[in-house]
Amino acid sequence: MRVAIGPDPVSGRSRYRSLTVHGDRDSAQAARQRWAAKADLVRSSGRTRPGITLAALLGEWMCADHGWRPSTVVGYRSVVGFLTQDPVGKRRAVDLTPKVLAAACADWRSQGWPDPTVSARIRVLRSALGWAYTERILDVHPLDGMRSPPHAAVRMHAPVEDVRAILACARQQALDAAIGEGRRPSDRAAVHRAEQTLLLTRLAADSGARRGELAALQITDLDGDVLTIARGTSNEVVGPTKTGRIRRLTLGPTTAGLWRHTVEQWRQRASEGQRSGLTTPPDCPRPASRTGLPNSAPTPATRTSPSTVCVTPWPPPWCPKETSCRPNTGSGTATPPPRCGSTATCCH
Repeated sequence: MRVAIGPDPVSGRSRYRSLTVHGDRDSAQAARQRWAAKADLVRSSGRTRPGITLAALLGEWMCADHGWRPSTVVGYRSVVGFLTQDPVGKRRAVDLTPKVLAAACADWRSQGWPDPTVSARIRVLRSALGWAYTERILDVHPLDGMRSPPHAAVRMHAPVEDVRAILACARQQALDAAIGEGRRPSDRAAVHRAEQTLLLTRLAADSGARRGELAALQITDLDGDVLTIARGTSNEVVGPTKTGRIRRLTLGPTTAGLWRHTVEQWRQRASEGQRSGLTTPPDCPRPASRTGLPNSAPTPATRTSPSTVCVTPWPPPWCPKETSCRPNTGSGTATPPPRCGSTATCCH
């Protein structure tokens, strides 16, 4: 199939894309309709259309090339999906004045949506309308001069006692897994997961690295006691760090010693030629979870015995960003993971 995707922005010549679809005739027909619809959005950009609805504008905004990171695309797609179905999406884009947006925000808050979610929708709307004005799709910027809403409270560092409790819980999990090794065929993988969780928890507490940076660590990133953080994951795609910079920091002797001891144990168990990532079990060809990190983070248990350990998914792998968000409490401290028996919620 050959699909016209509009003129080249530099030369003005028409551009075409050749596509090969593997499958039956129905698959080819569905692919043709899908690509034709996307090409129509690309060709229609750049023309002034004051009557375009907000939902249609958001669709074109998402199809445009912005150079976003994969995780940014996922977050924007979630917000755009909601706004497209919301009554505000049926209005003309030029009619989305500050007064209309303020009324929409008040309605969202009355429905129980937290402030961080409402702020994310405002940011998406401002970005999409600004892009449409720059691309001359809109003659005027309907939100021009509108002040941004107040940002949510900054999530502060976790209390030291909470961090110590999490580290102690991870250490206890590793000990319990080592004691029970050999009773079941799955014990080897359980021991590796417990050791992996202990090391990553210790690294997070000592280095302050982001979750995506921890997921992309390799064994060779540690030279002596100096850790090099040069890459990160964004929606399971390995690339540069969030800031695009390479950081080098000196780990504490306890964390560096734990790294070397754990890696030596893994090398003794694993055969040569296996992957050297910290987040890949020896018997698993893929990362331990969809983010490259274990889905279960250690949390202190409500103990009935000294050896009882509770593992709570944090954040839950099933938690959608648009439907299960919890605002920051604004108390100046991070909200700790839920205790055993509590209902897990997601905090972004």
